[in-house]
Amino acid sequence: MDFTFSEEQQAAAEAARGVFADVAPDSVPSPSMVVGAVADDFDRALWARLAEADLLSLLLDPDEGGAGLDAIALCLVLRESAKVLARVPLLEHSAAAATIQAHGGPEPRSALVARAGRGELVLTVAASGRTGHDPAELAVTARQDGDAWLLDGVQTAVPWAQTADHIVVPARSTTGDSRTLLAVVPRGQEGTDIAEQISTTGERLGELRLESARIPAASVIDSDGAWEELRDLLTTGTCALALGLGERVLRMSGEYTGKREQFGFPVATFQAVAMQAADRYIDLRAMEVTLWQAAWRIATRAPGALPAAGDVAVAKIWAAEGVRRVVQTAQHLHGGFGADVEYPLHRYHAWAKQLELSLGPAAAHEEALGDLLAAHPLS
Repeated sequence: MDFTFSEEQQAAAEAARGVFADVAPDSVPSPSMVVGAVADDFDRALWARLAEADLLSLLLDPDEGGAGLDAIALCLVLRESAKVLARVPLLEHSAAAATIQAHGGPEPRSALVARAGRGELVLTVAASGRTGHDPAELAVTARQDGDAWLLDGVQTAVPWAQTADHIVVPARSTTGDSRTLLAVVPRGQEGTDIAEQISTTGERLGELRLESARIPAASVIDSDGAWEELRDLLTTGTCALALGLGERVLRMSGEYTGKREQFGFPVATFQAVAMQAADRYIDLRAMEVTLWQAAWRIATRAPGALPAAGDVAVAKIWAAEGVRRVVQTAQHLHGGFGADVEYPLHRYHAWAKQLELSLGPAAAHEEALGDLLAAHPLS
């Protein structure tokens, strides 16, 4: 079996490394030192460089100006972005654009997809539900009204909600078979309001409130499985971010313990330190193999004993638990230096906690995996 990435996938990762090479993880004030958000907007200059490198259109078809690549390529790029804590909505934007391309009608495809690939507009997704713990598709209801849908409900913790041009909102239809729809809601739409929230990382989130928000039927996606595919891609992308962050933190730990001396020797040579670092290396390799399994299932739609959602759940379980253990061990090995706000480790710790809980902690995905195993008993 050949586990190497394709030339196109490797080229995407190499382009990402070039774009992110000069990004500083401490380019904004520390979340520990400010009241409110660390910045009003994401890194627009970096966004422009990503667009110039064609990294915002990885998943789009060539006739839309895209590279025609897959979830594996996107995860390779996300992995690099997390190493420098890149402040851009790359995951949400890419996943939303790919979903509109694959399932949207002619109107949203022609109006949004190509422009999204060029970075001319920004897309995000409301995927956290009403509280962050309940299914997102149950937080908003949609009722048909002539040639439009009326949306009511609340979605919390929407990334970049204040600055995105459109938000993709899952909603449960109150008519027919109660299927899940995806509404593409423009910023400033009548009947919508965004309340500011602050994430663990210090970035701005938005609580999206909808009250009889009228969305044209042409801007509503009602394809079977569209929301599930979008949710799986977002979750797998979150695992890629966790992996990249964890790899950078373990490297920081190795560099620090290799220089820090006690009793005349680098602390990295002490058995207790080496064993903890080795355990975290094993965590990262488990995170990596489960990530690529999930991304491969999404990219190829290959059949398996369980639906692809099962592999996604396993990947998120390892990502959530693994990234938490990596940053906790790093803080321990750094001692008091790890808490210094002039040193970036505390930022990585905050981002790790955000990624651990985003789209559900490990326990939520363990429950989902149990449900899948009950529904698809393994022979």
